Amino acid sequence: MIPSTSTTAPWTGMVTIDDTELAVTDTCGTGTTVIYLNGQFATQGYWRRVIADLGPGYRHITFDERARGKSEKSADYAFDTCVRDIDAILAARGVTEKPIVVGWSYGAYLGAHWTSRNPAGALGAVLVDGAFPYDWLDEAMELRIRTLFKRLSWVLPLARPTGLAPRLTAQQQADSNIELGKLSSVSALSPVLNAITVPVRYVVASGTSFGSRGDEQEKIRAGLDAVLDSNPNIRVSAKVASNHGAILRKDFRAIADAVREIETTASTR
Repeated sequence: MIPSTSTTAPWTGMVTIDDTELAVTDTCGTGTTVIYLNGQFATQGYWRRVIADLGPGYRHITFDERARGKSEKSADYAFDTCVRDIDAILAARGVTEKPIVVGWSYGAYLGAHWTSRNPAGALGAVLVDGAFPYDWLDEAMELRIRTLFKRLSWVLPLARPTGLAPRLTAQQQADSNIELGKLSSVSALSPVLNAITVPVRYVVASGTSFGSRGDEQEKIRAGLDAVLDSNPNIRVSAKVASNHGAILRKDFRAIADAVREIETTASTR
C-alpha cells in the first residue's frame, strides 16, 4: 500500500482506518504533497479544477470522508476522528515530507486543527471559506439546523445513489453541523488559529449560500479579523466574488494561487 518515492503512476483504492475504509486517490507526483479536505458532505471530486490548475508538479491526495462518496460507513463521525483520519491517510500513502493542507468549508476547520496540532509536520495550509471564529450557534440556530435536516430527511435517501448526499441520517448530519457550531466559537477556534506557526492563507467567498439568511455569512467571515491582527502567519490571499457553494467551481484559480503562495512563502522561511 505504501508507494516508493519514485512512484509516478496514480493510485486509487481504499485505506482501512478503524471500523471503516476510506476511498483515496493519490497522483503519486514527485513535487510538494497537497492533501485536500472536503466540505462537510462533499466528495473528493470537488477538487478536480484546483488540481488541474496546479498540474502534475504536485503530489495531490484526495479522499472521501466517512460515509461520503465511495467511503464506507462508520460508528464514529466526530470531528476529532476526522482530524486523525488525515494522519492515517498520510501514513498509509507513505508521505514523509511536509504537506500543504487545503480545506474547504468543514475541511477548512479540519485543516486549521490539523495544522495547529502539527507545527513541525505541515508546510502550510489554505483554508477556503471556513474556519472563521464566530459565535453563531445558539439555541435558536440549533433548532433551525435540526428542523432543516428533518425536512430534508425524505429526500436524502433519494440523493445518496447520485453521490449528492452522504450515507448519514438526517440526525447525524444535524449533529455534525451543531458540533461544528461549537467548534466555531471564538473561545474554541481562536486559540487553535493563534497557535499556528506555519503560513496559512485564506480564500474567502462572498455573499450567501444554501441555508444562510441575509448577511449572516459575511458577519461570520468578519470573525477572522481579530486572528489576522494577532497571528502574522495568517493572511487572506483572496476575497472572491463567488459564494460559498460555488467557490471551488468558479474561483479554483484563486485557491491554486494560494497553494503556490504557501509553497513560495515556506521556501523562504
